[in-house]
Amino acid sequence: MDSIESSSKTTPLTPIMSKLKVAGAFSGILEVDLDNWTIPMLRDEIAKRANFESNSINLICAGKVLKNGENNQKLSEFGIKNNAKILATKVSTTDQGDSLKKQFMDEDERSRLLDRIRAAAEALTKRHADGSLPLPEEDYNIELEDQSGQKVHMGSETERRGAMMGLMLHANAKNLIRKQMYKEALDVLAMGEEAFSLCDTKFLEMIDNVPLLQIDTVWCYFMLHDIKWLSMAGVRLAKAREGIERCHGKDLIRVRVLQGGCHPELALYMRLELLEGVVAYHSEQYDNCKKALTSAQAKYHQLQVPDEALSLLMGMGYGENEAKRALRMNKQDVERAVAFIIEEREKKEQRRKEDVQRQKEIIEQKRYGMTPLKKAVNLQILDQIVSIGFERSLAAEALRRSENDPQRALDDLTNPETNASIQAYIDARKSKRPRQANTAIIEELVSLGFERSRVVAAVRATGTQERALNLLTAQHGPNAPVADDGRVASAAPGQNSNNSDTLNNEENVENEENNGRGVGDMEGPSGIDHLEQRDVDMEEELARELKGDALSDYDIEVTKEGEAITEYFALLASTGNN
Repeated sequence: MDSIESSSKTTPLTPIMSKLKVAGAFSGILEVDLDNWTIPMLRDEIAKRANFESNSINLICAGKVLKNGENNQKLSEFGIKNNAKILATKVSTTDQGDSLKKQFMDEDERSRLLDRIRAAAEALTKRHADGSLPLPEEDYNIELEDQSGQKVHMGSETERRGAMMGLMLHANAKNLIRKQMYKEALDVLAMGEEAFSLCDTKFLEMIDNVPLLQIDTVWCYFMLHDIKWLSMAGVRLAKAREGIERCHGKDLIRVRVLQGGCHPELALYMRLELLEGVVAYHSEQYDNCKKALTSAQAKYHQLQVPDEALSLLMGMGYGENEAKRALRMNKQDVERAVAFIIEEREKKEQRRKEDVQRQKEIIEQKRYGMTPLKKAVNLQILDQIVSIGFERSLAAEALRRSENDPQRALDDLTNPETNASIQAYIDARKSKRPRQANTAIIEELVSLGFERSRVVAAVRATGTQERALNLLTAQHGPNAPVADDGRVASAAPGQNSNNSDTLNNEENVENEENNGRGVGDMEGPSGIDHLEQRDVDMEEELARELKGDALSDYDIEVTKEGEAITEYFALLASTGNN
């Protein structure tokens, strides 16, 4: 019987290959087996094609950073499908330990830094928002101003402190951003946002500081390349745009009125639109992404300073940074840029004059002493009382005793008994030794930041506070030497202009001051306990970062933004939406 045999021929199965669209460090199409390839295999392949080390590549897909996973998980198990888009970014591995230590501090050290920043900001806001004056060792006085340079008066002390602390912390965070310390900057920005929350909502809606803080926060998210920020970033950017548009007015009319027709907002809106495009891309809203990136790119091109225009302005004697800023904010119009620089210099000179006047006022307030609650005498109220016909020092002492209450001060001045008592007190103070009076003048001037040897010479030459201050502020430099006869002394480079006689006289003045203090002398001008522990370095750093420049928030270097726009246009092209 014939038997029937069956035979079979085995053929190997061909794996089903899928396509991945890769952009970033490497751009192209990769064919992979989603059911067999792992994240390390994908990373190795992209690194090989990009000619990079494998551990220097970061992979992002659908808004998630692709980690190696556990148990040798396959690409399909991560939810990666055919035609998925992968973003490959390069991470520096050179001296990685040192780099990470430099960029992200040890948690304890970082925590200490943040504690110092918060404590110093709280100390400064408490000191400078409650009517007190600078401490003797301070040469700054912090006050709130609007973009036109006018002082801002807020409803309550809590609001003043909140606004002041928010501004200080935001300025400090921007400095951290410039140092590329984005993680630390985020923490400081969060503290600043908390401080601003103490202010009335209606007040916050009138200013652009909070929207600017929101944009800076999202910029830090972006620079950290942490995709977890995506959903929160979209909310922040929406709030920022709403706040900016409300402050700037319809079609930027309010900005044009405030800034005289210049365009300081270009760089800010470019950064905002770039970040909106990034969020839209990772949310797979490609039309919105393209629209935002196109608008951002147009502004980026407007901000590129032509070499010819820059050379022309520098040839007129203007500095490079000054010229670039003027051209960027005036759409590269040379004539308007020159007018802008001239106006900015005039504003700076006006601020200098106002600072000098404020220094004079501080000296006057220190001369009157502090109220029982450690506040300075209010000079505006004092001027009103003097205009009625009362003698200035008498009115000042009445205000000091009455805690700046004008009605109580007037009651005391019009009461013969209290008036006589106040006059007797003033006469007793005037009878003190002239040398001690000069010593007080010297200390008050030194407390404003002038070099002691210059102050001693100026007081000796002029004899009065006002004339000495005029002489000191009239010099060409903050430390220009003053001769004993009131002239400006000259010092050759590398020489010390202080001679031994000046130093000996300075020591004599200090000794006489220490020996001549009376029991009835008033306490420190700021009313703050000088034994209080202070972080002077951090306080000075925070104060110095407040430049009083209304356009500093808009003066953005846009190199990184330009690179990001190019990168995300490439990513958009890989999706077929270019």
